[in-house]
Amino acid sequence: MQQATEKQCLDRHEVIDLLHRHGVTPTQQRVEIGQMLFARPQHLSADQLLAQVNSEGHHVSKATVYNTLNLFARKGLVREVIVDPTKVFYDSTTSQHYHFFNIDTGELTDVPLPTLTMEQLPPLPPGTVAAGVDVIIRLRSAD
Repeated sequence: MQQATEKQCLDRHEVIDLLHRHGVTPTQQRVEIGQMLFARPQHLSADQLLAQVNSEGHHVSKATVYNTLNLFARKGLVREVIVDPTKVFYDSTTSQHYHFFNIDTGELTDVPLPTLTMEQLPPLPPGTVAAGVDVIIRLRSAD
């Protein structure tokens, strides 16, 4: 994963096309958020994304960032990764993969594939189907 502090953006037209394909109306603020979020594979909290977007000279409110991220998650544009009840990351990689979460640094990174595989799920309760599998391996410093 590249550092979230790097300044890269997708082309505005690429983001608008992506939003249209997922049934999202491309408002100016959604496009600005999307340009930062979809620029590369990354894991960002809402606060990190807010700071990143506004550092580029835009003015997007905290409520708009949260609402946009929730919409993007509902539409399948990002994955929510809940590492604890107070910390949610938004992952721009939506394909099935797993994560390391460093408790000491607060950093979320991808587990290299295919180092961890799920061969079989346990029997599911009657009347249910699996909607996904999230694996978060929590780490801390060894010292």
